[in-house]
Amino acid sequence: MNDDNRNGLPDRRPPRRAGGPDHRRREVLSGAVVIILAITLLAAVVTARGDGAGTEAAGLVGSGGADGSATAAAQDTGEPAAGEAVPDLDVVNPAAAVIAEQQLAADCVIEEQVGPGDTGTDVRCLQQALIKAGFLDGEITGEYGPATFAAVESLQQERDLFVDGVAGREAALSVDVWPDEQQFVVRTPAPPPGAVDELGMTLSSVSSIGADIPPLPENSGEGRRVVYERAGQRVWAVAEDGHVVRSWLVTGSQYSNEMPGTHTVYSRSEESTAWNGRAVLPLMIRYLKTDIGAIGFHGIPLHVEDGSPYQTEAELGTRMSGGCQRQANPDAAFLWQFADVGTTVVVV
Repeated sequence: MNDDNRNGLPDRRPPRRAGGPDHRRREVLSGAVVIILAITLLAAVVTARGDGAGTEAAGLVGSGGADGSATAAAQDTGEPAAGEAVPDLDVVNPAAAVIAEQQLAADCVIEEQVGPGDTGTDVRCLQQALIKAGFLDGEITGEYGPATFAAVESLQQERDLFVDGVAGREAALSVDVWPDEQQFVVRTPAPPPGAVDELGMTLSSVSSIGADIPPLPENSGEGRRVVYERAGQRVWAVAEDGHVVRSWLVTGSQYSNEMPGTHTVYSRSEESTAWNGRAVLPLMIRYLKTDIGAIGFHGIPLHVEDGSPYQTEAELGTRMSGGCQRQANPDAAFLWQFADVGTTVVVV
């Protein structure tokens, strides 16, 4: 029996319309699902765009993988894939390490002059200083190439230094990367007035004998010789048996023309004149020839016009000359007796 027509009569109730209560209920549910899905999708898109924009702004993302896949993009950003452990911050980022290598201590110094073909920390320190001073527009490479050479030339031209593209003492001083020279200078107690050495020669206020003599520099030769240490502005007179007869401070060159190595005294003059004709150089002992003149040991120079000294004994131990090593007059008199033509001179 038909439950809707229990009397056997035709069913005269109107058919259910499509817009009835059940159908409307289904439409509401379907619409809610669609809205939820749309909101979820929109949020995902916005998040993805935000991450990408932030990463691109940081300069860390390229155009993605060749297939445009999400995996390729994730690899570009360096973000760990789903399920991977987040890397510890203690692990060095190679890119950060490169940046760190570009930066040296603000007070870095160079140990020796550097020039074309040189590499290493001294060159990097110089390049950092040139960039800071506005003479070099580039990266710190540690290689003294054409760009660094041109930058040093510009520095020398602008600051009225000798122009050769080589960063020596004057150029390094100009950009504050030359070490404090006085840290290498050893000043011994002044001897009593009238004190003499083992040869009976009078000592100056900056000379020393016996236990007061600072140690000889390493690799400064053997046998009878004169040793000159540029960093410490000091000279040692060494006897044939290796003991030091006497040591004293000098005033050396402001420039990089004192050539390290083993030389030989080749000429001497009781009195000479400086290359510019303005100074008298007493007891000149020459051991090195250069393109513009000779370098050697002599007493404190005197002004030609009035005979006044160029400096005092107290100023010995500082670089002030144009090439030679100036000595207190008692030390110049000693060396005149000690270093005849043919004497070995070791410059370190």
